[in-house]
Amino acid sequence: MKAKAGEELAPLKIAVTRTLIVAGAVASRDYQDVHHDAESAREKGSPDIFMNILTTNGLVGRYVTDHFGPSAVLRRVAIRLGVPNYPGDTMVLSATVTAVGEDGTAEVSVVGVNGLGRHVTGTVTISVPEGSA
Repeated sequence: MKAKAGEELAPLKIAVTRTLIVAGAVASRDYQDVHHDAESAREKGSPDIFMNILTTNGLVGRYVTDHFGPSAVLRRVAIRLGVPNYPGDTMVLSATVTAVGEDGTAEVSVVGVNGLGRHVTGTVTISVPEGSA
């Protein structure tokens, strides 16, 4: 799918479950206890375990590539975390194509919000080969 400047991606709702948080941390080899041990997280001042940045990064990348199709290639994902993603919440990702290069590369501005506010903001650079569906 060819990107068009100003194009808005359909929002994606992601249930933030304990399983998602723990699985994302383990898959990214982030064994910090605040991502899997609620008691340790509370001892460190957090009300519960919370999602790590690598899981968020993966979800943002998946959101954008799912929109543009299987031939889409992530070139750069630059995100900044805000409020935590805690279990029991829902994160809603939304995005807008902000620029399209002559080479088919597009910049996409992404925001993810949950019940506390903005969890993630960032920019994804993606390329979609010419003639791709």
